[in-house]
Amino acid sequence: MNTVIGHLLRSVDFERVLGTPTRARSAHFAVHYLASAPSQPAAPRRKAEADDLSTGSSTAEPSLVDGSELAGLWVGTVVPKRHARRAVTRTLLKRQIHRAVRDQLQSNPDAGLPRGLWVVRLRAGFDRKLFASASSDALRLAAAAELDTVMAHAARRARG
Repeated sequence: MNTVIGHLLRSVDFERVLGTPTRARSAHFAVHYLASAPSQPAAPRRKAEADDLSTGSSTAEPSLVDGSELAGLWVGTVVPKRHARRAVTRTLLKRQIHRAVRDQLQSNPDAGLPRGLWVVRLRAGFDRKLFASASSDALRLAAAAELDTVMAHAARRARG
């Protein structure tokens, strides 16, 4: 079974997930989970004149090409500037978060991450004395190892 991985984009979804208890935490990361689907944006208001035009907005909801329902796993990342000053570091950490989620799904598809909304939050910065370079291999490997551990623990707690 192939699970679709989406990105959380709306602040409403982040607020809902971050309002739940932490599923797992490590020295630098915290993982939140909510067994739900992302909220749908409000329908745009229609003007009376748009109804008469052939280019007016359609009332039909968009559907997937294969006709299946959009169900899967949505991931959001929170990497604040106060914990990772450089944009290069924030990007590296976000990529490592998404890689850890993909690896968790691929390593054990049946017992991996349950479907729903996941938010991984950086809760403490990495020591700049240990990781002088903003995008060093040492930082990437340290973040990857910690994320693999915390995501595996979060998956176990979310399942039962």
